Amino acid sequence: MSMKRSAAAALAAALCLLTAACGSSSDAANGTNGKAAGQTTGYPVTLENCGRKLTFEKAPERVVVMNGASVAEVSTLLALGLEDRIVANQQGYGRSEVPGRADAIKKLPTGGVTLNGAGDIPREAMLGLRPDLALSVTSYGFEQKNGFATREQLQQVGANSYISPQGCDDDPSKMTVADSYQLLRDMGKIFHVGDRAEKLIAESEKKITAVTGKAGTDKPPKVMVLFASPTGKTDFSLVFAKGIVNDILAGAGGVNAFEDTAETLFANVSKEKAATTDVDALVVIDASGTDAAAYAKKLLKEFPQWPAARTNTYVTLSDSMYLGPSNDLAVKKIAEVLHADAS
Repeated sequence: MSMKRSAAAALAAALCLLTAACGSSSDAANGTNGKAAGQTTGYPVTLENCGRKLTFEKAPERVVVMNGASVAEVSTLLALGLEDRIVANQQGYGRSEVPGRADAIKKLPTGGVTLNGAGDIPREAMLGLRPDLALSVTSYGFEQKNGFATREQLQQVGANSYISPQGCDDDPSKMTVADSYQLLRDMGKIFHVGDRAEKLIAESEKKITAVTGKAGTDKPPKVMVLFASPTGKTDFSLVFAKGIVNDILAGAGGVNAFEDTAETLFANVSKEKAATTDVDALVVIDASGTDAAAYAKKLLKEFPQWPAARTNTYVTLSDSMYLGPSNDLAVKKIAEVLHADAS
């Protein structure tokens, strides 16, 4: 297991980072953008995915969504109105910036699977679900050495497999909001709801552009992005340094105060480093079993020298800070605390 994968696994275990799903879009499922199950108009479709050519003769009807400590895949499907295609989903979080999203995810079938030690779907269980499409956050979810069904094994039983953007090499440090859009576009193409995908992308881009236009400044506020500590004690071992959060901060008119402290997704920041860094705002990510607002207030009290402490500037977020269809909500909410005139 790579260091990055180990960090992700530790994060998932420590903070229950099994993120949420998105509310359904009935117009996409039943309107002009939708296709009835089994309908083949517009097929076959093909796309490249992590060095493999995927061909779909019709829209998938039995989709299995692997856990992977992600929200992206299931929330994207639900945003496109494809919840009826999911026969087993292992992604969940319980919190979301999108009204109704957390409840929507709870209603999805899990397939009655007994998960493995990594909290995901083992090989035999996967094959037993008879999927025609399996979604994994990274290539890790299709590696035989990890006890998972391989892409070749799935193909042998008639199932396509898809790895989300930046998941081929398991390097989320390079992820941007454009990857969220790519995931939407790919699912739109696979399920022949491309018009719906493009509408969601255009709406997101418009909202982010509007916020960014109001947030321009010669000196962007410096922001610390971290998880709420499950123990409540000060913990800077998983401060975001790289990844999609930096793109979201840029959209909100801010910069990551710790971007240069590591080349990987997370930095282990000492209390001394944190204390001597000008933190203009906190973004605390809420995970299951944590109280992000209380943790933010604790940090601001503990580090009164931060500009953020003097102005009480913080925001708590959850699934919108990850790969997925709701990044524009994170941009908006962060900008609202960084810039009074942003909306």
